[in-house]
Amino acid sequence: MKKFIWGLLAAGLLGPAAQAAEVKVSWHEPEKFTDIRPNGYETRDAFQQRVFKEFDQMFAAQAQRLADGYLLEVTVTDLDLAGEVRPLFARTLNDIRVVKELYWPRMSFRYTLKDPQGKQLAAGKEDLKDMNFMMRAGVTPGYTSFGYEEHMLRDWFHKKERDKVFPLK
Repeated sequence: MKKFIWGLLAAGLLGPAAQAAEVKVSWHEPEKFTDIRPNGYETRDAFQQRVFKEFDQMFAAQAQRLADGYLLEVTVTDLDLAGEVRPLFARTLNDIRVVKELYWPRMSFRYTLKDPQGKQLAAGKEDLKDMNFMMRAGVTPGYTSFGYEEHMLRDWFHKKERDKVFPLK
């Protein structure tokens, strides 16, 4: 049996599994972002860490469709979450996030896509916004508590797929 496995390895039929696509997200000067304010139930730092974690998950979920071995590097330069945080003094000292058509989600970032050998295949700067976020038939539940923003990123990723910028599995 061992000879059989070594034979397959030598023939290249049982080589190491292909490395899945990877995404690296960095956050550039988040203290200057337009809006990542908590709604009053979390501290600013805790909310910011949750935002980073959930957006990292959003990018990672989309990158799973990239061909194995590719690397997507993203540097987020601005984020404006859907809605606006307003103070609510009537019953509580907490703030609330008011979501209306006027306060659409926006996000700016730079990205670089590299192939398994490290060669840069694509790069760009994106300024995403979804002015029709409230007109959707329903935001599908996804990976995070930021459904409007998640849908916006998913749309961007699908556009890159359609334009043949991102190689798929």
